Amino acid sequence: MDKPPVKMMDPTLAEMGNHLSDAMKILESGKLESEQGKERRKLSWKDFPGPLQGDGQDVVSILQLVQNLMHGDDEKQGHRRMQYVGEQGHMALLGHSLAAYISVLERERLRKLTTRILSDTTLWLCRLFRYENGSAYYHEDDREGLVKVCRLAINTHYEDYATEGFTLLSSKHPVIYQSAACRPGLGQHLCSQLGLPLSSLCIVPCNTMFGSLHRMDVALLDKLIRDDRESGKLPLLLIANAGTPGAGHTDKFSRLKELCVQYNMWLHVEGVNLATLVLGQVSSTVTAATKCDSMTLTPGPWLGLPAVPAVTLYRHEDPALSLAAGLTSSQPVEKLRALPLWLSLQYLGHDGILQRIKHASQLSQQLLENLKTLASIKTSDVVSHSRVPPISGGSLRDVLGSLILSIVEDELNSPVVVFRFSQDNSTPSSGGSVEGYLEGERDILDALNRWLGEQLAQQVPLSGVDVVELEDEGTCVRFSPLMTAAALGTQENDVAALVEKLGEMIPVLSCTLRFRQDFKDEVLQQASLLYIEDQSWPGLGGVRYEARTTDLDEDKRHHSVEKINSDLLKKLMELDTDLYFSDGPEFCEEKNCIFIGMATEDLDVAELVETIVSIGRDIEESGKLFENMTEVVRRGIQEAEQQLQKANEEKLMEEGVLRQIPLVGSVLNWFSPLQASVKGKTFNLAEGCLDSTEPVYSIKAQMNKEASLDSPKSVTKRFPGQKLFRRQGAGSDSVSDTSSVSQLEESFRETAPVQASDAEEAEVPQEHHVHIVVETASSDQRVPEGQETESVDALR
Repeated sequence: MDKPPVKMMDPTLAEMGNHLSDAMKILESGKLESEQGKERRKLSWKDFPGPLQGDGQDVVSILQLVQNLMHGDDEKQGHRRMQYVGEQGHMALLGHSLAAYISVLERERLRKLTTRILSDTTLWLCRLFRYENGSAYYHEDDREGLVKVCRLAINTHYEDYATEGFTLLSSKHPVIYQSAACRPGLGQHLCSQLGLPLSSLCIVPCNTMFGSLHRMDVALLDKLIRDDRESGKLPLLLIANAGTPGAGHTDKFSRLKELCVQYNMWLHVEGVNLATLVLGQVSSTVTAATKCDSMTLTPGPWLGLPAVPAVTLYRHEDPALSLAAGLTSSQPVEKLRALPLWLSLQYLGHDGILQRIKHASQLSQQLLENLKTLASIKTSDVVSHSRVPPISGGSLRDVLGSLILSIVEDELNSPVVVFRFSQDNSTPSSGGSVEGYLEGERDILDALNRWLGEQLAQQVPLSGVDVVELEDEGTCVRFSPLMTAAALGTQENDVAALVEKLGEMIPVLSCTLRFRQDFKDEVLQQASLLYIEDQSWPGLGGVRYEARTTDLDEDKRHHSVEKINSDLLKKLMELDTDLYFSDGPEFCEEKNCIFIGMATEDLDVAELVETIVSIGRDIEESGKLFENMTEVVRRGIQEAEQQLQKANEEKLMEEGVLRQIPLVGSVLNWFSPLQASVKGKTFNLAEGCLDSTEPVYSIKAQMNKEASLDSPKSVTKRFPGQKLFRRQGAGSDSVSDTSSVSQLEESFRETAPVQASDAEEAEVPQEHHVHIVVETASSDQRVPEGQETESVDALR
C-alpha cells in the first residue's frame, strides 16, 4: 500500500516554530548568564530606560535581556512560583506569532482563513459548553464581553438608539441588576464604559434567611424590578454568578430566567463553575446557565493556556444589532484573536479538555473528603452554618462547641472549597482557658485564618490556596483548582500535603486561641507590663514594658520606653525557644511593643511573662546606671584630682626639697634611699567615691571563698535540646518543671560575674562596679615632672 504523500510545510512557518521553541528554552531554562556577565550587568545595566542603540542586537541578546528582566531579582526575593507552561501553552504562544504573520496575507485569503478560524472555534466552544445556536465574541479583558452584550441590549430595547443616542435613555431610565456577591467594581466599570450614571446600577442583596449567603435573593429581586417598572424605569440586564468570586456559589438560574422572560430582561452569567459544563455529570443548577442570553468563559486559567482571550457566548437573531454593539467585526484582523485558542483546542482535543476540567474537580472533591476525615473538622452545605451564633442563652461551652473548622461547599460537586478555622471545644484542654474568647472573636479568628492561609500557601505552593475575605464569614482559605491547577500543575499528592499541613496547624491554632486570655491575665498582673489589645495579630498578643521611673519628662520617658523595649525584643529573639517575637504588624497603631506569635500545647504562659519582666527589669536597671554614669565619673575625677594633689604635697614634705632637684636628688636617693609605703585609691563608679585599696586586697580572697561556698540560684533542669517555656508533662519535650527565669538570669550574667553582696549594691547591676586604683606612692626613684598631670589625664 502506497504511503500518502507528505505535504511540505511553509519554510517561514517552520522557522517561526523553531524560533519560538528556542526562545522558550532560553526563557524557561532559569539559567542566568555567567558570573562575569552578571558582574558586568550590575555595572552597565540600569533599571530605567536608556537610549536606543544605534547598532541592532541579535535575537539571543534580546532574549537574554528579557530573561534578566524576568528573573533579575530572584536572588533577593527567593523562590518564585511561575505558571507551568506545557506544550499546550506553547501552542497558545505560537498563535500570537502566527497571527502577526497571517495578518500580512492578501485580503481575500486572509478573510477566508479568519472566517474558518472563527467559525471552528465558536462551534467547538458552543458544543463543549452546551450552548446551542450561539455566537462568540473574543476579548482580552474578561469584562469587555459584558460591556458589548449590554450595549446590544440597549440597542434592542431602544430602537432609535443608533440615531438618537443617549437622549432616549432620559425618558426611560435603564437599570442593570447585579448580585452583591459579584466581583467588586464590575458594575462601576460597566456604567463607565457605557456612559451610564451609577444610578442605573442596582445591587441585589443575597439571601439572609434561607439558603446560601452568596446567592441572589430572587424574591427581593422581583420586588426591585416591579418597583422600578412602576417608577418608569426600564429593567435592562441582570448579571448572575455561576460560582461567586469569593465562595464559588451558584445562583438559581431557572428562577432568574423566569423573571427575565417575564420582564423582558437580558440574563448574563459568569463564573468558574461554568467550566463544569464540559463534564458528563453536571449539577442541575449549573446546567440551567445554558438557557441564559450570554455567558463569559475564561478558558485560559481553566486549561492552563497563557495569553488566550476570554470568550463571551451569546444568542441574538439580528446581525446588524450585533455589529452595532461591537460583538462582530468586518475587519479580518480582529478575528485573529481566536487563533491562539483555535490552535490550543486542537492540540488538547476533546478528551484533553475534559481530562483537565475533570482533574480539577477531582482535586476539590479529594480535599473535601479528606477534610471530613480530620478530627475537629465539620462540613456544612452552606457557609451560614459556620457563622458564630448569637449569644442569647446557654453556657459558653455550648456556644463554642458548635464553632468548628467548617467547610463552605455550595453543592457536593462544587469545584471551589472554602474553609475557615473556628475554635473546637470538644477536645479536652491541657491548659488555657476560653473565658473572654467571645470578645472580639471575629477579628481574632480572621487573624488566625489569615495566618493559616498564608502558611499553607507558603509551605504547599503547588496547592494554589489563597486567602479570601467574605462579608459575612470573614477571612477564609480558598482552594479553587479550576483557576490554579492547570497553571501550577497541582496533583493529588499536593492536596494530600495540604491536608497534612492543615492537620499540623489546627492544634497550634487551637492552643493559641485558648492561651490568648491566659496570656492577657498574666500580663495584667504585672505592674511593669502593659497589655496591647490588637486582635488582628495572629498570636498570643502584645505587651509593652513600662519604665518604673516617674521623674522623667514625657520625651525622655518615651525615649526610655523605646530603648528598653527595643533591647528587650532583641534579647527575647536570642532565646532558645520555638516562640516567635516581633515588633508587631506593619500598620499597628501601637509603637514600641513586643508581639508573641503562635503557641503550642506545652507552653508555660506564666514562665513566659515572668521571663519578659525579668529581662526588662535588668535592661531598665542597666539603663539607669548608664544615665547617671556621666555625673558620677565627673565627680569622681574631681575628687581624684584633689586626692592626687594632696598626695603630691605630702610626698614633697616627706622627701624634702633636695630630693626634687635633678641630679642632686638622684645622688641623695642613692646614698640614702627613702622607704615609702604604697598608698592607693579605688574609685567605685556605683557609689561615686574614692576608697582605700587596702580593704580590696585584704578581703579579696575571703570574697572568692564565700562566693564558692554560696549555693547558686535554682536553675531549671533541662535536657540537651529542650526549649524554654515548656510545661512539665504537656508534651514529649517537657520533662520537668520549667523556670527559665533563673536560667536566663544566669546566662545573662555570664558577662558580669561579679555578684552584689549587700543591699545597697543590689540596686545597681554588679557588672558595672569598676574599680580604678590611683597609686600615690613614692619610690626610691624620683618622679619626673609632669607625671602627676599624666596620671590625672589617664584617669580621665
